[in-house]
Amino acid sequence: MVKKTGRPGYLQIADDLREQIRSGSLPPGAPLPSTAQLATRYDASLSVVKLAVGILRNEGLVIGQQGKGVFVREDVPDAAHAAADLASEVIELRTAVQDLAERLARVEATLSQRSET
Repeated sequence: MVKKTGRPGYLQIADDLREQIRSGSLPPGAPLPSTAQLATRYDASLSVVKLAVGILRNEGLVIGQQGKGVFVREDVPDAAHAAADLASEVIELRTAVQDLAERLARVEATLSQRSET
């Protein structure tokens, strides 16, 4: 059931389904319950459930088969690899931000010196 926590319902549903996939409750190849079944389970609208499933599709955790349903991917991305990739991206971003901050400080110092003269 979607809780009134301030976090959008579709994110709560996606989080719960993602955890079921990662824990093995929904194993590779298993079908997700239908949109109507998920809407009933989570006491949410069909559109909210569709948004949640869309997030899982974008993450590569599930795949839709026209006329058959939505299934957990057989080759679910490895969480360890995803975490490592994310960590390296964060390091790169921090380095870039630090570099930009230093460059901005030099520009501001130069402008400050020019305005004093």
